[in-house]
Amino acid sequence: MPRILIAGLGSIGLRHLKNLLQLGAEDILLLRTKNEVVKEAPHLPIFTILQNALNQNPDAVIVSNPTSQHLDIALPAAKAGCHLFLEKPLSHTWQDVDTLLATVKQKELIGMVGFDMHFDPGLRKVHQLLEDGVIGRVTAIQAQVGQYLPDWHPWEDYRKGVSAQADTGGGVILDLIHEIDYVTWLMGEAKEVMSMSGRVSSLEIQTEDTAAILIRFMNNAIGTINLDYIQRTLSRSCRIVGEEGTITWDLMEQQVSWFLAENKTWQDFSYAGFQRNDRFLAEMKHFLDCLQGKAEPEVNLESGSRSLKIALAAKESGKTGKAVLLQ
Repeated sequence: MPRILIAGLGSIGLRHLKNLLQLGAEDILLLRTKNEVVKEAPHLPIFTILQNALNQNPDAVIVSNPTSQHLDIALPAAKAGCHLFLEKPLSHTWQDVDTLLATVKQKELIGMVGFDMHFDPGLRKVHQLLEDGVIGRVTAIQAQVGQYLPDWHPWEDYRKGVSAQADTGGGVILDLIHEIDYVTWLMGEAKEVMSMSGRVSSLEIQTEDTAAILIRFMNNAIGTINLDYIQRTLSRSCRIVGEEGTITWDLMEQQVSWFLAENKTWQDFSYAGFQRNDRFLAEMKHFLDCLQGKAEPEVNLESGSRSLKIALAAKESGKTGKAVLLQ
């Protein structure tokens, strides 16, 4: 097993730690702001200074600290020759992203971004249906996700969390960038973005709590993505319209359905019983496989950077009211 440094032990960092231990990884280093023992793994060494941790020659670094600090860890790690797993989004601005991409390419490193929805059996089924062309030429996709922000981490004051702060990369567009990632995974590259966004609720936050994003893809299909911090129960779903049928996916129902115009019938695929952590476990197993030369990253840094570019364009459009053409 490779030696892995986890930078950031918040909720997602702890999840990755537990999953690595479950997968049999033992050579793990921890980087956090305070020299406090992690109760889930009190035997693991803890570092509070990045360079001291990098001096231990980790093979890979999992970057799971706040979004605005991702590249503060990722760039020195890449320059030190470490493979990277960065939690989504890649960053909260474009600053230094090109430098990171160039460094990873120059040093021939593995770079993966933590878009765990790629490991959802339902979305994988949707992807396969589209590859098989079952609904013909695709013309539109409609995706939506929402959950009440104070319910995300009930053990802490949501007003003090990363999501509530503009300077740490909060707001629904970056927080819920999974939707941007998976619609481009399903539909291909985007060429134009428009959005309306803002804080329209009574939540006491600095960031946008609602966003409606409009995307035109390279194949001229049109996508709409609706994101919010408001819905009092988690809701996540999408609908894809093709000239020969329709595909729907509902995460809460754990079901994919597709309608075929030729025989006017619906077919279903259910994956009831699949647990949320199963996605993260499969994602981390995949990363370990990549480190051991058994696979290539499902979501590499280039793909993650394209999703970030769309998200930043949506933020810009929300402020200016104008469409943004992607280069």
